[in-house]
Amino acid sequence: MTNPVIGQPILRNEDLRLLTGKGQYSDDVNLENQAYAVMVRSPHAHARILNIDSAAALALPGTLAVLTGQDWLEDGHGPIPHSPIPSGGDGLGMNDEKWSKVYVGRNYPLAPDRPRFAGEAVAMVIAESDAIAHEAAELVSVSYEELPAVAVTADAIKADAPRVWDEIDTNVCLDTTFGDCAATEAAFAAAHHITRMSFRIARNTGVPMEPRAGVGSYDPETGQYTLIAGGGGAVRYQIELIKMFDVPKEQIRVVTNDVGGNFGTRNRLFPEYPLVMWAARRLGRPVKNTTDRTECFLTDFQGRDLLSSLELAMDKDGKFLAMKADNISNIGAYTLSFTPLSKGAEIVTGGYALPCACVRARGVFSHTVPTNPYRSAGRPEVLYALERLVDTAADEMDMDRVEIRRRNLVTSEAMPFANPLGMTYDSGEYHTTLDRALKIADWDGFSKRRAESEARGMKRGLGISSYIESSSGAPRERAEIVVSGDETVEVVIGTQSSGQGHETSFCQVAAEWLGVPFETVTLKQGDTAFVSVGGGSHSGRSMRMAGTVIVMAGDILIEKGKRLAAHVLEAAEADMEFADGAFTIKGTDRSIGMFDLAREIDGRMDLPEELQGGLESEAENVMRTPAFPYGTHICEVEIDPETGALALQRYACVDDVGRVINPVIVDGQIQGGIVQGAGQALCEDFVFHPDTGQPLTASLMDYGLPRAADMPYFDTECHEVLTPMNPLGIRSGGEAGTTPAPGAILNAVVDALKEYGVRDVEMPATPLRIWQAINGETRVTA
Repeated sequence: MTNPVIGQPILRNEDLRLLTGKGQYSDDVNLENQAYAVMVRSPHAHARILNIDSAAALALPGTLAVLTGQDWLEDGHGPIPHSPIPSGGDGLGMNDEKWSKVYVGRNYPLAPDRPRFAGEAVAMVIAESDAIAHEAAELVSVSYEELPAVAVTADAIKADAPRVWDEIDTNVCLDTTFGDCAATEAAFAAAHHITRMSFRIARNTGVPMEPRAGVGSYDPETGQYTLIAGGGGAVRYQIELIKMFDVPKEQIRVVTNDVGGNFGTRNRLFPEYPLVMWAARRLGRPVKNTTDRTECFLTDFQGRDLLSSLELAMDKDGKFLAMKADNISNIGAYTLSFTPLSKGAEIVTGGYALPCACVRARGVFSHTVPTNPYRSAGRPEVLYALERLVDTAADEMDMDRVEIRRRNLVTSEAMPFANPLGMTYDSGEYHTTLDRALKIADWDGFSKRRAESEARGMKRGLGISSYIESSSGAPRERAEIVVSGDETVEVVIGTQSSGQGHETSFCQVAAEWLGVPFETVTLKQGDTAFVSVGGGSHSGRSMRMAGTVIVMAGDILIEKGKRLAAHVLEAAEADMEFADGAFTIKGTDRSIGMFDLAREIDGRMDLPEELQGGLESEAENVMRTPAFPYGTHICEVEIDPETGALALQRYACVDDVGRVINPVIVDGQIQGGIVQGAGQALCEDFVFHPDTGQPLTASLMDYGLPRAADMPYFDTECHEVLTPMNPLGIRSGGEAGTTPAPGAILNAVVDALKEYGVRDVEMPATPLRIWQAINGETRVTA
């Protein structure tokens, strides 16, 4: 293309609309004659429901109904059909037969007999107004028999722990070992040195800016349910709702308009969404539910919460020989997904050329809100542990921590490289990103900056984290493109933007491929009325899969356009060529532009049957092969030894996300990911009381979040090595910052505290934990 669009720092199309209040989020939607729903939630983490007395609530003027889990069952509806097991039976060294033996509890939208985490809904009140519904909910009297609960991962896995499910005699729902364990044991036996470390990776919650909300309606004439709610993909919700209500696809419509943040928390169906649809049918009017921030803290699907023990075997030169890993994932009360456990385990060796590894992976139930894939799903946890292990190994071997990485990273000449756990890294220049990150971080100038900090009584530390990501996600995606004579191009796609800038970057791909001005392209998404296929946005799949299928649809449209242009220009199809948005007869100056062609064929009756229907195309694609972003992040921190207070001083990184479609958007994604990783590293920890399962950090007063003022300037670069695994060469950039940031930051913290003999500081590295490490105090775990 004469004027390329891909790779240009175009400002986001959607910003003006969203920043001036013209967006439409879920709570902005109000339907005529709608009622309002509020949930009655269990105050106990584990209890048996003895009785639900709704008389007082129903006596309140304006109350329309009080519905329970028993009502749901009596209406013949099923549980939420979570799909925790990977399709095709792959992952974690498991096959279909082994997966069939994994216990998956039945998660009804209203607990019919036993709530299994504090905050789980046990009844729904519907009223004429939101205020009346809240008042009536307080009048619903629920009698409980409180039962023993367990919340902490290390306790839940014990043989005598309170059971979450009576159907199995343990809380461990998954226990598998994979890799070449025999070869690993042999390598450990011959090792010169072994480094061992154990980590607790704290539980996080996404805290998207927009609390969740949904409005359901039902048309008795057509039998169609409609849900309008923010989510990670309209088709994803539709598939689950079809199963719950046992109706044909055309009787479930899902609309997801603007979405104010996701991070994985919205990718699974929340209980309130089928409930408002059910209530709408029962009451004969639309029903809306909006959760408040406290409810979101109590019931948003959460992430992380992993215990990881790693062992690294090395020869006398610091060459990595083998690794052992034992990962225990706290999945909460219901089995939403094994993806964090699976994806983390498969990439626990990182970008290092380890010959063999053995991984044990376990999933354990607890009386807590379920965990779900949360931005980068499993990789930040294990790669944080790995990078802390590598730094510690360098110390124990008296080696430079950069040199030990340089010596063990996979070389570009070794690509494609099969890691010992079933992943094949297709391409990459790991050493190049390492060297470039060292340069832009001014690694060699650190000693001077450390001396300046020491002169002020402060401790300065330098941390590094070399990482690799695996981007996969739901494999099927579809795009439709329509070129109109009014000089517009409409692209329909099944992903879902929640702040990533899809309305800009996707349009850049279409504009370049079709050779049309960027401003003529618009994106349609988020409504199953016109989106028939789509996996939504998660796991770094959006640009990689949507971009690929947009290109495929573009190629089909161009080929159709050549045939149409040949017909219009009265030329042979073989003589037509396409460039810069125009179809030209080879060797001549006779051509017709894309939009002129669309106008010319509009309404013409003399076109062959196969060319009827306008200048439009569609394409579907299934992509199961993952892509592997990678890079190196470097962080500097300064610590006040008197208080343990920490400040991030500098942060530099070089990432390979493959082809960069829009550098401004990619930089924003990387920087936002770093901030999210910094939250994990320094302040975020969703804590439950170990004995009662009560949430102890269920508000913005208690749950720490990073702020803009806490962040330094980010010096970010992209090193583009195009992956051969898709036409655009995209790896993905949405999770690049989140994965390496915790390791880089904690390595810097420990580096700053080495003179105190500190070997490790548990995340989040709060001022209290840092002060305790400096002063040799007993570590606290809450």
